[in-house]
Amino acid sequence: MAGSLVTRGRDLLHRKDPTLALTDRVRALREAADACEGRVSTEVVDEAYRVSLQVDTRLALSGGATVVALAGATGSGKSSTFNALTGTDLATVGVRRPTTSVSMAATWGEDAGEELLDWLQVRRRHVVDAHAAPGRGVALDGLVLLDLPDHDSTAAEHRTEVDRLVALVDVLVWVVDPQKYADAALHERYLRPLAGHAAVMLVVLNQVDTLSPDARAACLRDLRRLLDAEGLGGVEVIGVSAVTGEGLDTLLTRLARVVAGKRAAAARLAADVGNAAAKLESASGTDPAPELSRRTVATLDTQLGEAAGVPVVTQAVDQAWRLRGGLATGWPVLAWVAKFKPDPLRRLRLGSSRGRKEIASPTSTSRTSLPGRSGVQQARVDTALRTLADEASDGLRRGWSDAVRATTRRSAAGLSDSLDRAVATTDLDVDRHRRWWSAVRVLQWVLVAGVLVGLGWLGAAFLLAYLQLPPLPKVAWWGFPAPTVLTIGGVAAGLLVAALARIGVVIGARRRARLARQRLLAAVSRVSADQVVTPVRAELERYETARSAILRARG
Repeated sequence: MAGSLVTRGRDLLHRKDPTLALTDRVRALREAADACEGRVSTEVVDEAYRVSLQVDTRLALSGGATVVALAGATGSGKSSTFNALTGTDLATVGVRRPTTSVSMAATWGEDAGEELLDWLQVRRRHVVDAHAAPGRGVALDGLVLLDLPDHDSTAAEHRTEVDRLVALVDVLVWVVDPQKYADAALHERYLRPLAGHAAVMLVVLNQVDTLSPDARAACLRDLRRLLDAEGLGGVEVIGVSAVTGEGLDTLLTRLARVVAGKRAAAARLAADVGNAAAKLESASGTDPAPELSRRTVATLDTQLGEAAGVPVVTQAVDQAWRLRGGLATGWPVLAWVAKFKPDPLRRLRLGSSRGRKEIASPTSTSRTSLPGRSGVQQARVDTALRTLADEASDGLRRGWSDAVRATTRRSAAGLSDSLDRAVATTDLDVDRHRRWWSAVRVLQWVLVAGVLVGLGWLGAAFLLAYLQLPPLPKVAWWGFPAPTVLTIGGVAAGLLVAALARIGVVIGARRRARLARQRLLAAVSRVSADQVVTPVRAELERYETARSAILRARG
């Protein structure tokens, strides 16, 4: 409820002061250009930056002034109309050749500041005496009226001047004559591209005094038809005669209304922002960004885990646990033989806390001794990366799609080293959970000691008998001679304890291997997220930023 009230209040404020809404749109346009840079054609992005800078500058200069430009072809009576509106002979009038070589400004009142004309680069200026000019009853304070060079001039600098000011002024008044109102150069180069600026444009048909009433009506009707066909249905058409003064009062009234509303500049700038945003939208697109599915990410993690040697390390953990457990809990008389077997983890340079610290050191160049990834594994990784890139770029325009794929390729470049380091620094948890091994080892050595005592006892009895010395006292346990019980029982008990311990070691090896696999896959997943998934999602978030900003800039 509170949010709705705030929104309605902001909308009402924007309607009262259109420059506030325009400022928000300009900010959004600049944000969109920043996000689209490198993903959209340079021309479109540069145009967005140019428009945003132009709007900021225009709003800062004489916000109360309204700049109206009279533009037209040679012989249309543009300069005559300028003189008639200002009540002066400032503009040189000609018919056969372009006579306006530089722009001229006529200003009414004190709101038309010098800084604004400096920004427009209009050097020829004249302050109109409101009491002496036509339309004395019309309030025109704040009007800046420009007479532009002819847009069809043979001089390239004249056409350049027209193009420059057409892009800067607040209101455009196109002065045409009955002979050339359908001129293709005017319609194709100016009117049709400026269809989005219909709200700040007027078309004046001059020289209506040279036409009969029927010809005048037919000419105005045909001009209206041409403008409607070009998307300029909102542009008003006024018939005037700079010679007789017919229609000039109507034109002055329209200009006075525009000046009084003080919205022309904001409307023109808003149209510029809308056009620039529309070009960005066409080049960048505004469809929602695709999302990476968990299945695609999981498939990539699985293939990276295979390529990183997770199955090899998992098997090595199982085998190493069994080997070390056998050495610790096996019957010492036989278990020592296992010392000649290589430790699977040490062979891969894994499993040691010291080794992990060395490999994790920033200055260390150590690597594991895992076998390199096979061609099949590499092909599966490449396929998973392509699938992820295809999914992330689905529906995006060419520039964004290329950016997503380039991000994926850059991420894949350093994956091998990162995965190797991740595996090497993963705690495989093989140096703990072995306390019962020590207890079994102590028990085994106690049993071995018993066997040695029994063998020594039997040896001593044999030696005394051989030397015909008095025998040792006879000791029986459970009806059997004690030396025999110690010898045979110790061997049997040692083998039995070793067999039972072996079962525990195997169970522990499976558990250690399972936990090691989980930790390794988690480490691989972190590498995948940091180097592949996160950069790709960041690119998609950048696209979403551009998309949202473009929509806000469109208004």
